Amino acid sequence: MKKGLVYLIGAGPGDPGLVTVKGLSCLQKADVVVYDRLASPRLLALASPDAELIYVGKSPGKHAMRQAEINRLLVELARQGRVVARLKGGDPFVFGRGGEEAQELAENGIDFEVVPGISSALAAPAYAGIPVTHRHLTSTLAIITGNEDPTKEDTDIAWEKIATGAGTLVFLMGMSNLTHICERLVRHGRSEHTPVALVRWGTRPEQETLVGTLGDIAARAEETGFANPAVIVVGEVVGMRDKLMWFERRPLFGKRIVVTRSREQASALSRAIEELGGEAWEFPVIKITAPQDWGPVDAAIEALDTFDWVIFTSVNGVRYFFERLRHRKRDVRDLKGTGICAIGPKTKEALEQYGLIVEYVPEEFRAERVGEGLADRVRGQRVLLARADIARDVLPQLLTAAGADVTAVSAYSTVLEDRCAPLLLQMLSERRIHAVTFTSSSTVRNFLRALESENPSRLLQGVVLSSIGPVTSGTLREAGLWVDVEAAEYTIDGLVRAMVDYFDAKRRRL
Repeated sequence: MKKGLVYLIGAGPGDPGLVTVKGLSCLQKADVVVYDRLASPRLLALASPDAELIYVGKSPGKHAMRQAEINRLLVELARQGRVVARLKGGDPFVFGRGGEEAQELAENGIDFEVVPGISSALAAPAYAGIPVTHRHLTSTLAIITGNEDPTKEDTDIAWEKIATGAGTLVFLMGMSNLTHICERLVRHGRSEHTPVALVRWGTRPEQETLVGTLGDIAARAEETGFANPAVIVVGEVVGMRDKLMWFERRPLFGKRIVVTRSREQASALSRAIEELGGEAWEFPVIKITAPQDWGPVDAAIEALDTFDWVIFTSVNGVRYFFERLRHRKRDVRDLKGTGICAIGPKTKEALEQYGLIVEYVPEEFRAERVGEGLADRVRGQRVLLARADIARDVLPQLLTAAGADVTAVSAYSTVLEDRCAPLLLQMLSERRIHAVTFTSSSTVRNFLRALESENPSRLLQGVVLSSIGPVTSGTLREAGLWVDVEAAEYTIDGLVRAMVDYFDAKRRRL
């Protein structure tokens, strides 16, 4: 039997982009993932589709599984010859009880590796604009548990040394003991005027920061209902926040936005959202595949020299058409003298990578406008249209009406992908999704198919629905939904700009 192995992986503080390269690699090759409450659900989506997921999270007063049980579980799974990813929030050895788990594994002869993670003690202050050390303010830092029972007679914390022994103090898991922590620090010599920051859900869209002093922060937290999970930062470095606050000033800060594009194409939109401070939640509802029947494409390729124009409607069409062209032992030389039309700048860029010159890119990327723009150019000519299998028939009908001889072929297919549907349903039910983006009518239809057991209008109540253009918007409305945002330019960049403008206008109204 294969020998088991356990990776003790620090998942970071919440932003999935902060997981290490090695941590992600170990996660992706695991047979089973044992994860905590503070490990980002987005990381789970990056695990192998065949991996078993086991939740063992603990929150104040509520444990899915006690620590001793978790320790035994890791041993049992490894003894079954499985590769285990033990996904822990932050760093496994910084108040993560990873040391206890490693000890249990070592005592039972189980192989394990520790993959350090970014601790919330460092990341949460950084995302709040607070450097935990600063050359002109402090060169010392202490990270302390805030979870010690305040009624204990014999404390494990040397308060008389901690209070003034380090310039910056960071307490983890201490909100329930906040009053006790502040009182102890003041009693042992720290000024009650020392700045304090509470950073809740640091690095996530829900991040909140409350600033005060040792003398008043507990009262402020009680007034505002500020609660766990939060990091407590004590020290003069808190005063840097006004100048260095960056995360909360970004235009899409606080927004968790679902990206419904295919997995292969989602990265561009996700990257644009996250560069502007949002959290992109990739839920690819469509999967791009080869057409079920290559016959029509092959026939068009054999007759390629008879076409006067070839129209490509998307990057996918370009990719699959040229892959098939190469498969048929043909290349771009067969397009010599043929007019090339690209619908959209990204499609144009994809064609230019093959060394082709694109003669025509319509100003508006709708079939109706494309047909009008091409009508005079294609009259009396043969046109090949490479598109998706579910594309509308509007464009070939318009070109035929204009006097063109049109051959439309399905260069690729779009199929439903709903592997992450249960997680998305949970997120929507918990009102943790702020917006959903739709980049085509097929993303709308497949999104609704993935939610078919639910009432979409109820489930999406309060969620901003964002459309790349009028055709996609029409599909949303036909389904009984609404459109809050519609891109003026029917591109990914246009969609992102429209969302930024929408949320900016909304903030100004508040």
